[in-house]
Amino acid sequence: MFRAIRRAFNEGREAFGGRLCHFSVQRDHLHLVVEAANREALSRALHALAIRIARAINRVLGRKGQVFADRYHMRILKTPTEVKNALRYVLENRWKHNPARPDYFVEQDFCSSLAWLDSAVVAPQTWLLQSAERALRIARPPRPAAGGWGTPQPGAAGAVALFRTSTP
Repeated sequence: MFRAIRRAFNEGREAFGGRLCHFSVQRDHLHLVVEAANREALSRALHALAIRIARAINRVLGRKGQVFADRYHMRILKTPTEVKNALRYVLENRWKHNPARPDYFVEQDFCSSLAWLDSAVVAPQTWLLQSAERALRIARPPRPAAGGWGTPQPGAAGAVALFRTSTP
């Protein structure tokens, strides 16, 4: 199932003016951290990504119809502290949901963006998310020379949002 969701992330990570920068996929819900130039682009990008994810899940399960119980909950993040806390929450979400069963042998959650920084997500372009990654010491792999993520814009303005949706 996760492989299909990750494929949907790969295909839609820069769709409709939004950029998927981080995610956490859980058993019954997922969290996304998405950037966009404005609220309208953010809404379009999240809608397109949700459709891709739903189609991927339905394809794996061999069914049609609604995948998510509700549309989504979106929160626009405006301060460096909000972005850093939201990013920490998303990336540590696995351990929040399984406190009784810690995985002592695996330090990294393979269903979060930390395991896929080179493929399933894009580097942030807003100063808010770039500074949050630096504060949390998230090290991205070297950028591809041509045709890769593009050049980050340190002064770029835009919306950073935390997106949560659940399955029925």
